[in-house]
Amino acid sequence: MKRTIKTSLALGSLVFALSCNSAEEKTSTASTSSAAATPGAGQSAVQDDQSAKNVVQVAIGSKDHTTLVAAVKAAELVDALSNAGPFTVFAPTNAAFDKLPSGTVDGLLKPEKKDALTDILQYHVSVGVFKEDMLQDGQSIGQVNGGNITISKKDGKLMVNGVANIIATVPASNGIVYVIDAVLLPPATK
Repeated sequence: MKRTIKTSLALGSLVFALSCNSAEEKTSTASTSSAAATPGAGQSAVQDDQSAKNVVQVAIGSKDHTTLVAAVKAAELVDALSNAGPFTVFAPTNAAFDKLPSGTVDGLLKPEKKDALTDILQYHVSVGVFKEDMLQDGQSIGQVNGGNITISKKDGKLMVNGVANIIATVPASNGIVYVIDAVLLPPATK
């Protein structure tokens, strides 16, 4: 009888200790990953310091993509690109935007040009993850804006639409980011 009581007490203590540890872990996890206090805020407002960065956070963390980040914000695409995806993003560098005719970027950032800016940015995004080993010479990939890009491969180097070199690949929690050295412009609609 004494043995049964001791065993029951020991098990009860163990269960209590485990439940206390579980509660502490939940409290700790909740403090490092929580939604912002702003009601109605989108996916981009979720604060998470432990998970891998999403495609937007990758761009925000790059000093070479400040123009792209400003454009994504102006087109109000931050929340859409912060969602689960998966996305393949072809991310032009600041130097790529500098190659455009003078005044182009400033003009596209104006509120009345939001539709044109959105079209251009969506031409840089595919739904799905196209890893580097999946990209083939002559491959056509549908973009979010409804257009297609074409991949070319020569001497082990990848290009998009024959104008943009893929110069780096960065994995993200919701896809993959290909850093490119030119801005992709959608073909003119007929």
